[in-house]
Parts: sequence; C-alpha cells; structure tokens
Amino acid sequence: MESSIGMATRIRTLAALAVFKGFSTLPNRNPMSDTIESLSTENRVFSPPSNFAATARVQSLEDYKKLYAESIADPESYWAERASELTWQKPWETVLEWKKPDAKWFVGGQLNVSENCLDRHVAAGNGDKVAILFEGEPGDKRAVTYSQLLADTCKFANALKARGIKPGDRVIIYMPMVPEAAVAMLACARIGAVHSVVFGGFSAQSISDRLEDSEAVAVVTADGGWRRGKVVELKASVDEALEENTTVKNVFVLKRTENEVTMRNGRDHWWHEEIEGASEECPALAFDSEHPLFILYTSGSTGKPKGILHTSGGYLTGAYTTYRYIFDYKDNDVFWCTADVGWITGHSYVVYGPMANGATQVFYEGAPNQPDFGRFWQIVEDYKVSVFYTAPTAIRAFIKAGDSFPEGRDLSSLRLLGSVGEPINPEAWMWYHTKIGGERCPIVDTWWQTETGAILISPLPGATPLKPGTATLPFFGIDAAIVDETGKEVAANEGGKLVIRKPWPSMLRGIYRDEARFKETYWDEYWDQGFYLAGDGARRDEDGNFWIVGRLDDVLNVSGHRLGTAEVESALVAHPAVAEAAVVGKPHEIKGQGIVAFVTLKTESNACDALSAELRNHVGTQIGAIAKPDEIRFAAGLPKTRSGKIMRRLLKEICASGTVSGDTTTLEDFNVVAALQQTSED
Repeated sequence: MESSIGMATRIRTLAALAVFKGFSTLPNRNPMSDTIESLSTENRVFSPPSNFAATARVQSLEDYKKLYAESIADPESYWAERASELTWQKPWETVLEWKKPDAKWFVGGQLNVSENCLDRHVAAGNGDKVAILFEGEPGDKRAVTYSQLLADTCKFANALKARGIKPGDRVIIYMPMVPEAAVAMLACARIGAVHSVVFGGFSAQSISDRLEDSEAVAVVTADGGWRRGKVVELKASVDEALEENTTVKNVFVLKRTENEVTMRNGRDHWWHEEIEGASEECPALAFDSEHPLFILYTSGSTGKPKGILHTSGGYLTGAYTTYRYIFDYKDNDVFWCTADVGWITGHSYVVYGPMANGATQVFYEGAPNQPDFGRFWQIVEDYKVSVFYTAPTAIRAFIKAGDSFPEGRDLSSLRLLGSVGEPINPEAWMWYHTKIGGERCPIVDTWWQTETGAILISPLPGATPLKPGTATLPFFGIDAAIVDETGKEVAANEGGKLVIRKPWPSMLRGIYRDEARFKETYWDEYWDQGFYLAGDGARRDEDGNFWIVGRLDDVLNVSGHRLGTAEVESALVAHPAVAEAAVVGKPHEIKGQGIVAFVTLKTESNACDALSAELRNHVGTQIGAIAKPDEIRFAAGLPKTRSGKIMRRLLKEICASGTVSGDTTTLEDFNVVAALQQTSED
C-alpha cells in the first residue's frame, strides 16, 4: 500500500562540497557554484507488505536498525559469525588485518569455494534438489541437480588437472549462458585455478587484452552460443584472439550450437572428449582464505581494462550473506538473476551467492526479446519464478515494448523483485512494481560494484520502507557515508561523494598487476581517512536513504550549477512518451556546459518539435529551469555495453565532434552509434 510519511517535502538542496577535480572555473561564479545540486522530489513511500514481513529474515525497520548498529560497532564479530556458517577446512586465526589499502579477512583460515557451493549441500542430503533450471534460446531445457552439478564439476576439474592446470594458473572462460559456464568456474575454484570470465558477446580484441594482462594458460569456450536467433561464433573469436598469444597451451571447447569450427591439434580439446572417462570424484583442496578466486575485467569509462582481483573466504562470505538476507532466501524459492556470468552480478548472484545457499535458479541463454518481449515473462510463468533480479535498462526496454507482454502472462509466483546495474528511475520503478509485481512484491534496488564484490546498499524486503529511485540503507557491517572534499560527512539532503569508511570482506584485493592504479583510483583522495571512494555522487535524505545522482565524472556544470545526470534522466523518463534517456554535457560559450538529452520514445509516441519543447518544459517543471536540456535528440536506441549500461562517453564524443573515435570493444551494437552519428551529420 502506498502511504505518505510526513507532508510532501520539496527537496531543494545544495551540497556543502568544494571543488571536484577536472572542471573548469567560470568567471564571476557564485561561491557555492562548486556544489552538486539535488533538485529531485520523491514523496511516495511503500511499506513492506505485512504478510511478507511476517516470514522475512529481518521483519521490521526497528530490527534492522538494532542489528545494523551492532554490526557497525563490531563489524569483525558480525562478519565472523556469518563466515562461520560456511564450511572451513581450517579455522581462521585473525578475522581482519587492515593495512590500507590492503585488507586480509579470516587470516589463516582455509576453505574450498566449490565445496561450499556443492559438496556441503549433497552431504546434507540435498543432492536431488535442482540447482539449475536451464532454458536455451531455441527452447531446449535441462534440470541439473546439485549431485549432477558436483559430478560434472569434478569431472571437468579432473580434465583441467590432466592438462597440467594447477593452483594459481589463470584460466579465461568465454562461454554462452549454459550450465557448463558455472561448471567451469566451480572446477577452477575446486583446484585453485584463478578464473577470468569474459562475457560471450565481447570481441576477439577484448579477449586478447584480457589474455595478455592475465597471462592465462588456458581458455574454456564453446563452438558458439545462441543470441537473437543467430549463432555467436565464440570459438572463432578465441582463435582470432590467440593468433599472437604465447601463454595459452590448452583450449577446451564445449559443443553447443554444432557450427563448424577449426580445432588446432595439440591445443584445442572437445569438452565431451576430455571428461569422457574422467572420475566424478575430485578432492576439494583447502586454500587460504586470501587465495585468488577470480579476476574480472572492467573497462570503466576509458583506458586499459582493470583486472579486479577477488579472493576466496571474504568474497564468498559477502556473496553468501547478502544473497541470504537481501533476497530473503527460502528453500522453496526459484530465483532468476538475468545477468550473464561474464559480469560481477553473474559471479555473485548467479553462481557463488545462490549456490553457497543451496538455491534453485534459472539460467536463460538468450536475448530478452527472442522471439519477442514476452520471453522473460513466459519463463517466469513456466518455472514459477519467485525472486526476479534484473537491470533498469531491461525494465525500460520492456516499458518501451508495451504492457501487453507481461499482461498476457501469469506472474503470480513472484514474491520479490530486484534491480541492479545503475540507479532505477522512479517511473521505471513504479512500472516494475505495478506491472510485474502486481503491487504486492517489494523491490530491492541494489547498489554495488565489481569492486565491492557484493551488494553494499539495499533494502531488506521485510523491513525497509521503499521510496522509488533510492537504494535505501547500507547492509549490515557496511559503513557507507557521503562526504565533502575533506572527508567530513555532509548533512541530510546535501550532495557529496559516496565512500565506504571501513573494510568489508568482499572488497577487491587490488587491480591485477597494477598496484599503483588500485591505490590512485580508489584510495588516494581520502588516504588520510582510509576511505574507499566509490566514484558516485550521492545524497542521503532525512530518513537516511542513499540516492545515487550519477558518476562523479558525469556531473554536469551548467552556469555554475552542478547537476547529477541521473536526476535529469529520471525527470525525462517520467514523461509518458519517454522509454529511456541519457544526458550528457556539451561545451557552451556562455553557460560552460549545455545539457543534451538523447531520448528514445515508447512505440506509440512520435518525435516532433512540439514533443521536444514539451520535454524541455517537463524537466523544468520537475526539477527547475536550470536543468532544462538545451537540445533533445530523439534516437531509436542508445549505445550500451553488453551488460546494459549506457556508454555516455560515446554520446559526449558525438556531441563534441559528431563522431566516435574512442574504444568501442564493449559496445553491444555499433549500428546504434552509426545511426546517432548520421543524425548528428544531418
């Protein structure tokens, strides 16, 4: 039920925050001109449904506040208690060693991550429980139990060992979204090899970059995968990436699509042949808590991909615990996170978090619109999905496609929804709540990063009052704050920089082979205080909720006012004609920066000058005249990474020069950029 807490309070706040790096100074500026202005308003509040709260792991806001206070007063005890729920082959001696910027958690302890995700469930008598409900894009289906998954993992782990792969070796995994992708990850973890998963849509150049940086000795791939009705030729991309490589000695190839591939004698091996005759038993070796588990490369805004390094005990503790509490895990849940295993979401909330909890989950191989935008909702109906976790960009695509697709499906099995990847704008939140959740399902809007390893800010669905557009409150043990340039925490409704003030178990342990970049990127700005800099601008409201207003390098500087892109975009998407929007700055001789909005419309709406003027005025009404876009550019699509994040730096290039010359290796569809460039020329 919707309720109002207090009277509608219009938020017009100025951040007591001094100069952000990288912005030019305009003459005769107001002394407060280096602040971020947060001008959005959101007065809708949704309390947890009483029937949900009655069986939730945390059942009230009072319970959350009490437990949170205890966890912040003694985070080491909190995390030690959670870690003790896992299986350790050797107990730890020290919970935390913190020598900034380096953390070590559960020092001296030894465990096996694969054992925690598989063996312990089988040993507990749950071997017949389904771990993975797989559906391929063509419609093929499989149900894989925990016993089967353990046997498959052991067989492939033995195949890896037979080819000489040993603890510490790096293995690139480039697979479609099939159960064998999880098998490959868990097999590496079982024998102590360090996996680095590359999303199966990335280019040969992207693979090559990651091979070179990681010095991988093996690649696990497939002949191909299905995407939008076509075969993505994965093995061909691997072959191209390996043309000048000298470190890879073995390539394991799964038969998935039966397309013709080239197999190089001595290097390339068919998966099915390698596991034929392999034992279904493979000892789960004990590894140090700080033994590297995986490297996951993230490109960031520009430049060389960053190899984010995560280790074993702390990472697994974070993924296990957050999954259990934030998704309110129940033994009979059918969980579906729509992310690919190539992203951190797929690591933490497809493989390690759910499987450490013994969950049943859906794997879907293909595109959400194959054959149409009803595919996701058909899967929810067919498998009786109870917890659904997806990205705002997917939600906005569903909105654009029209309400008829979800309205034609039975979604009554759903009890909880989640959002991940970027801030969800309030109107998309409301559509998700109404059309998908039937106004009965709480939504956990989660904030975290590849670097954090696990969710750090999120509602607890049985306890937290929800406001559309906010990630709400920090998770247990997470000391999050919004600070000014000196590290001082700002007041309510003042903008600043989001930081984490104390170490947490699942935090990154560095950028692989680049300690200087690790320190400079995340720690240098608040080195004296020991704060981790998240790179996001944010504010907290009077109830303590965190509102992410945009990446710090995406802040707009308009006539001395500093505006977050997220708020302007949310205002545009609140208009009934708009499906999605991206806002960037463009040099302006008077204002310093003008605002350019790239807008995609819902199918029933048409681009015209009148609508452009209407949208500008709509933003002015929603936020204020200062935030009115100088230009509205209608677009059929926006440039996105294959994980669905809008690539605003490409839009900035188009605004500035009309062309794109920067790195596009992570771009989902270059045709979108080509169309935008053509529009710019016209």
